[in-house]
Amino acid sequence: MPYESLILEERGRVALVIINRPDKMNAFDEELFGNLESVTEKLKAGLPRAIVVTGAGDRAFSAGFDVNPSNPMVKRIIDAATRKDAGPAKDLIRAIRRAVDGFVGLPVPMIAAVNGMAYGGGAELAMRCDMRVLDPGAVICFSETRLGLMPDWGGGTALIGIAGTSCAADLILTGRKVDAAEAYAMGLANRISGKGRSLEEALAIAEMIASNGPRAVRSALALSRGYAALNGVNSLDMEEKLAAELIASGECFHGVAAFLQKRKPDFPDID
Repeated sequence: MPYESLILEERGRVALVIINRPDKMNAFDEELFGNLESVTEKLKAGLPRAIVVTGAGDRAFSAGFDVNPSNPMVKRIIDAATRKDAGPAKDLIRAIRRAVDGFVGLPVPMIAAVNGMAYGGGAELAMRCDMRVLDPGAVICFSETRLGLMPDWGGGTALIGIAGTSCAADLILTGRKVDAAEAYAMGLANRISGKGRSLEEALAIAEMIASNGPRAVRSALALSRGYAALNGVNSLDMEEKLAAELIASGECFHGVAAFLQKRKPDFPDID
């Protein structure tokens, strides 16, 4: 089932979802979020036994949120920051979360085949999957603070659950890049694949899962996700609130402008 920016392939009992904007490093714009919701509804209508998500091409899993002005969602950030009003920012974050939450909340195991860079929201999406297979050349980077933003796809909370508060603080507050070996050591990856084989190996894991009892898998998955949610549900609400207030502060003007101009940002001190 093809969309312009997202591809859904049925491979027997496994579904493959490909983020298909390789010219934009598979970054998410308004159309892509809409396509993700459409694919989610399609998957709901006939649930596979496992889902693998990856990025098109060999450079990026996903660069996260597309901050280029061609993305209509950027105007909402600008409006919220200009008016210093967290309301529109919350609406934007909720639209993103509706698409992401719906997708990763499907009641089947979801495996991210991280075939290249996973920055910002791309790193968040990978962390919200149940498992992650990283190419040796993959790079994880929670880059939002570089732009005067913070995780708001639910990935900050997911990262804390996976790696703990100390590691999450390290990665989110510094915005530093983490290679596959360090990501594995920190518990962010279940496997490091052979070079160029992250998708192949993720599909092999999905097939192993698909051969097991489907009710048993769903029950065990529900337990795993339920345990993670016990401490995460309030954190998700807090993530949304803080991220919206941060957008409304206007700090992202400095970071996004610097990013688009390919220069280092100079953030002013807090008043």
